[in-house]
Amino acid sequence: MTITPGDRVAVTGAGGFIGSAITRRLLEHGASVVAVTEPAREHRNLRGLDVEVQPADVRDPGSVRRALLGSRFVFHTAALYGFWAKDPSVFYRVNVEGTRNVLGAASAEGVERIVYTSTVGTLGLESAARGVPATEEAVADVSHLFGHYKRSKYVAEHEVLRAAAEGVPVCLVLPTFPLGPGDHRPTPTGKVVVDFLNGRLPGYVDTAMNVAHVDDLATGHLLALERGAPGRSYIMGGENVSMRELLVLLAEVTGLQPVGLRVPKAIALAAGLLSETVEGRVLRREPAVPLEAARMSTTTMIFDDSRARRELGYVSRSAREAVEDSVRWFFDNGYVHRRRTRAASWVPNLERLEEMWSRTRRSWSPRYNSAQHVSR
Repeated sequence: MTITPGDRVAVTGAGGFIGSAITRRLLEHGASVVAVTEPAREHRNLRGLDVEVQPADVRDPGSVRRALLGSRFVFHTAALYGFWAKDPSVFYRVNVEGTRNVLGAASAEGVERIVYTSTVGTLGLESAARGVPATEEAVADVSHLFGHYKRSKYVAEHEVLRAAAEGVPVCLVLPTFPLGPGDHRPTPTGKVVVDFLNGRLPGYVDTAMNVAHVDDLATGHLLALERGAPGRSYIMGGENVSMRELLVLLAEVTGLQPVGLRVPKAIALAAGLLSETVEGRVLRREPAVPLEAARMSTTTMIFDDSRARRELGYVSRSAREAVEDSVRWFFDNGYVHRRRTRAASWVPNLERLEEMWSRTRRSWSPRYNSAQHVSR
């Protein structure tokens, strides 16, 4: 199955980090892209792209059906990705019911292939804790799926697998931790980069993760559509690195002072528990350190994407390249304090940044709502 010029392809969550990267790849293939976006929200990643924007709330079956009308292929990337919400049921309405609505609409429209974007967060990590990268066969202990995001995506995966068993042509992509251009929120991995760049990362927890370039993940999604087997899951990642290795890379790329303080896992978890209890439960506001974020920061999350490489021909670039492109984008888009920018030994487009600084009084420390209806 091949994407040909003029094919009508719908991308839910097209304004998100991974969704917009997929959109750009599809445009390079000559596809006619329908960008299905959350209503009443600005989508900076779609600026300048020749796409048909179709606002639709994935929780509304009717609006989803209208958005997918006439599509040959569908990429479903829209999801609520966060660590906390006043009403946790919103995770299930968006991630589970929304997925069910997209699958139903796509089936009704006779879509030839659907690619569903899941997450490696639904996999078991027992082997990863022992230093052995997890594969698609790693079954999660449901009691260890901390947080409503992971739990809702786990349930949504089963909706996808149920649909595949009933004959719906859908396969699953499980991205690891993306870096690269277009990370407006930013994602948790991107926030590590931003916090480092701004000198707001006093220490680190001894853990590890798999870092992937967002454009590689986008290419991998297209490979899954063209070569993936219905009902089959594919981890897509890049390079497994420790948190210390990631921070060393950031220091080498930017010339900024490396982070040397190692924080015990118990302290990170205690900070998350305290923040969630006082701010989340008592004050009913978003915790500064959500417990799920603290748990994730103390968990070794390394993965083996050999299946995607073997069956789909997936390839990825190094973690250094992903870090360099991420750093460049955050510098170019004003996420870094002027003082820290001038302290860096490598700064792209410094003249443009000086012009931007002279025109704006925007805050250099934007708040990121971890429980918004956003897209991967």
